[in-house]
Amino acid sequence: MDVITQGDKSRLEGRLNELIANRSVITTRIAEARALGDLKENAEYHSAREQQGLEEAEIKRIETRLANAQLVSDTALADGVVFIGSSVKLREVGGRDDEPEVYRLVGEMSDDDTGEIIEVTTSSPMGEALMKSRVGETIRVNAPRGVKRFEILEIL
Repeated sequence: MDVITQGDKSRLEGRLNELIANRSVITTRIAEARALGDLKENAEYHSAREQQGLEEAEIKRIETRLANAQLVSDTALADGVVFIGSSVKLREVGGRDDEPEVYRLVGEMSDDDTGEIIEVTTSSPMGEALMKSRVGETIRVNAPRGVKRFEILEIL
């Protein structure tokens, strides 16, 4: 089961609506390319069919995810425990840089890369370590380049 925030759900529904609306555009492209003749050497036709397949697969993936997702409530975010949707200020223990960084625990990465907040998924080593931790705790992250420790300074 996938746990998502209301923001994640809205973003997924928006993307799903875009893909569904684009179905007619792709169908028109396929019809126009088919009218050009020989399908064996028709790059436009093959390109449109490939795009159609990719978008239909994405529609199915999003529909399945939304159908099986559990929406996290705002009260779960307010308990002082890191949970999906939480933004957390961390400082690496023994790191070269004492500057804290802000991480957000998400179910799936979004396209909102502002550089101010680092998104981590619940299935990543950082996400697994953050889940259900509290302010003041030091978490241990089994990163690909070795173990790192982070102090949780604040849940935003």
